[in-house]
Amino acid sequence: MKMIAMIPARMGSQRLQKKNLAPLAGQPLIVHAIRKCLKSGRFDEIWVNSEHPDFGPIAEAEGAYFHRRPEALGGNQATSEDFVEEFLGVHPCDFLVQVHSIAPLLTVEDVRSFCDTVAAGNHDAVMSVVDENLECVFEGEPVNFTFAEKTNSQDLEPVRRIVWAITAWRRATFLEAKAAGGCATYAGKIGYVSVNRMAGHVIKTQDDLDIAEAMIGLSAAPDG
Repeated sequence: MKMIAMIPARMGSQRLQKKNLAPLAGQPLIVHAIRKCLKSGRFDEIWVNSEHPDFGPIAEAEGAYFHRRPEALGGNQATSEDFVEEFLGVHPCDFLVQVHSIAPLLTVEDVRSFCDTVAAGNHDAVMSVVDENLECVFEGEPVNFTFAEKTNSQDLEPVRRIVWAITAWRRATFLEAKAAGGCATYAGKIGYVSVNRMAGHVIKTQDDLDIAEAMIGLSAAPDG
């Protein structure tokens, strides 16, 4: 089975400028992601995928490859399905594992465990999730509990929140779904791998980055 890692790294960002280059523990987020993938020992190839050429020398200096996507796929209007499809069109593999640099507290062991689950299973898509053992409501109605009685939190069926820290797709299933005009992200049989809340912490704003910086001392992350 050929499994490759893809680290998306768009240069533009509305809420945190150039967030993939934002420093965390003295290194840019993108560098932490590359090193994490390399240390995991689970990938045949590791690619940084960006529309901006500045990421090329960074990827190559760290021992990864650089895929330059079309500039149109680096804007706010482009979806993740668009750039994943474009990438898969030129990089044959069995599974693509997307590792987000903006989830820097995902550990090397998290990556290994996730990839091992992908390799051992028969899923077409695998999502990283955080299990929330809390009472959850949607549009005013209970999701995992009932208003008829009070249940202890530890006895609740957890709500599984997809966090996108790390995601995998079977290449053939993804491309077939896109060709048919369907939603490729959720095509086929879907599996879920639980990660802890720190691993599921995604950086969108400066506050998120500050929180990650404060949490590093409590975690083996960013690339250990």
